[in-house]
Amino acid sequence: MVDGTNGTADTGVCELCGRAVGEENITRHHLLPKSRARKLKRKSKKLRKRDLADADRTVGLCRPCHRNIHASVDNKDLEREYDTLEKLAAHPDVRRFTEWVRTRRNGAVR
Repeated sequence: MVDGTNGTADTGVCELCGRAVGEENITRHHLLPKSRARKLKRKSKKLRKRDLADADRTVGLCRPCHRNIHASVDNKDLEREYDTLEKLAAHPDVRRFTEWVRTRRNGAVR
């Protein structure tokens, strides 16, 4: 379930796997790693407003999906190649985990 609306934290639904896990179990994943976002903000005078807005984009993910992303993809690759929810969902390891975790009941995977 990839929609990228940034509104699922309010409903407690993971934007990657689509499981309803409750608001308290949703974490925010920065599509641009925070380390890179800090560098962009330091250079803010030279950047367009859109670039600064991109630095703060997040998606709501359940804890297992969020942990899997950081275990599967390093920050350099997240910045360069996986800066949207759709691209993350297409990563082979992330896709395989997402398909698996969808078959698990809530609370069965931590």
